[in-house]
Amino acid sequence: MRAALTLILTVFAVLTGPASGQALRTGSFMFSDWPGPPLRVFFAEPAAEAMAGAPVVIVLHGVDRNADDYARNWEALAAVYGLRVYAPEFTAEAFPGAAMYNLGGLGTDGPFAYAAFEPLFDAIAARGGDVAGYHLFGHSAGAQVAHRAMLLEPLPRLITAYAANAGWYTLPHDGAAWPYGLGGTGIAQAAVRNWLEAPLMILLGDQDTDPRHRHLRRTPEATAQGPHRYARGAYFAAVGRAQAEALGADFNWKVGSVPGIAHDNAGMAEAAAAIIARYPGGFAAQTE
Repeated sequence: MRAALTLILTVFAVLTGPASGQALRTGSFMFSDWPGPPLRVFFAEPAAEAMAGAPVVIVLHGVDRNADDYARNWEALAAVYGLRVYAPEFTAEAFPGAAMYNLGGLGTDGPFAYAAFEPLFDAIAARGGDVAGYHLFGHSAGAQVAHRAMLLEPLPRLITAYAANAGWYTLPHDGAAWPYGLGGTGIAQAAVRNWLEAPLMILLGDQDTDPRHRHLRRTPEATAQGPHRYARGAYFAAVGRAQAEALGADFNWKVGSVPGIAHDNAGMAEAAAAIIARYPGGFAAQTE
C-alpha cells in the first residue's frame, strides 16, 4: 500500500504544472453495437492527427447518471495529459436502480451493463488512433461497477481499472451473500484468483469520511465494511489481500489515498488522470 500511496501523492502534484494546450474535440455520439439498449457517449478527444498513442479512458458516472458532467470533469485533464475520454450514459430508465447499474443486472434478464465495455472500446478504436487497450475509471456508483465488472465480465483489453470512492463493495469470498460477497453466486475460485491478480487501483479521497452522506448505503452488511467510504475501501483491500494469501494468488490491487478530496469526482479524476498519463501501459510493475 505504501508504494501505491507514494505514487498517487507524487503524480497528483503534476497537475500544478503547465497545461499542454492541446486542442480537443468534445461532444457525444450514440453507441448501439452491443446487445443492450443504445448508450449516449460523451467524449473529449484530441484532434485526429493527435489520436495515435493517446490513452483511452472509459469513465463511469455515479448514481445521478450524469455522464455529461463526468465528461466535463475530464476535459481539462484530457488536454493536459493527451487523453481520450469517453463517458457512457446508463440511464435510470434503461438500467433502473442499483440492481441494473451498480450490480450490472446479475440475476436478471438484463440488460447487463458490464457487457458494454468491450464493444464500446471497439467503437472508440474505430474513431482512429490505433489503440490496443483502455483504462476504466468509475467514481462512487461507477466505482462499484468497475470493481465488479472485473470479476463478472471478460475484459481482455482492460489495462487498469480505477475504483474511486465506492460506497460499498462485493468482497472476494463467499462468507457474505451476494451482493456484499460471493455467497450464492457459484463463482469459481479460479475466477476469484484472476480478480485478485487483476490491475485494480482502489482510489480513496482521504476526506470522504462522512458516515451520513446522503448516498451512502447503511444496511448492516454495508456498515460492517466500515462507517464511511474511506474506511470501506481500506477494508475491501485488506480482505482482498487476505483472500489472495489464502488462495495462493498474487495480489495486484493497489490502494491510493488522495489528499484533501472528499466525495468529488473531479478531484478523484485528477489523481487518476495523472497516474494514467504517467503509466499508460499499466501501473503494476512500477508500484511494487
